[in-house]
Amino acid sequence: MKIDIPQGAYRGFVFDLDGTLIDSMPVHYRAWNEVVRAAGAPADVDEDYFYSLGGMPTPRVAELLGERCGVRLDAERVTRDKEAAYLKNLAGVRLVEPVAAFARKVAETHPVSIATGGGPDIARQALKATGLDGIFKIVVTPLDVPPGRGKPAPDVFLLAAERMGVRPETCLVFEDAEPGMRGALAAGMRVARVDSRGL
Repeated sequence: MKIDIPQGAYRGFVFDLDGTLIDSMPVHYRAWNEVVRAAGAPADVDEDYFYSLGGMPTPRVAELLGERCGVRLDAERVTRDKEAAYLKNLAGVRLVEPVAAFARKVAETHPVSIATGGGPDIARQALKATGLDGIFKIVVTPLDVPPGRGKPAPDVFLLAAERMGVRPETCLVFEDAEPGMRGALAAGMRVARVDSRGL
């Protein structure tokens, strides 16, 4: 995998988690299928549509998948069930090694952070399972920003920069999905796109 990193004198680095640092999206996809089918959906979630939602807050993904699959989902309950299904299969999650290696290297000299669409418990457990918990002390999730201000809004990225003690315009963001890239650009940050599908 080749990642094009824009040139710049960066002061801080922000990483999306799922699909960027860790190859977890297939595990998330299977978990979503499990809970959406249990709710009465007649077929699996469209995979391309699922990937297009990458980085959005989990309850919002539940709403959109319910609409797409033609079933009414209780976003709170489905989020809880989906996260349980994901954690059950956490052993299937692997590092996106080129991104993880870069993160390990820059963390020696620069502040680093996570800006994710997942919840804090899920993020922390995934970081621990993949051995990245020692690198990332700053983890920003949709619960840290006002309701409805997760990706593609810039809020999680701006808060990550604030917690790192650097200006947003001096940050480089690693992202794999459109909502996150839009949020990072809206925050005034540069973006390195990661394409981890098919790893």
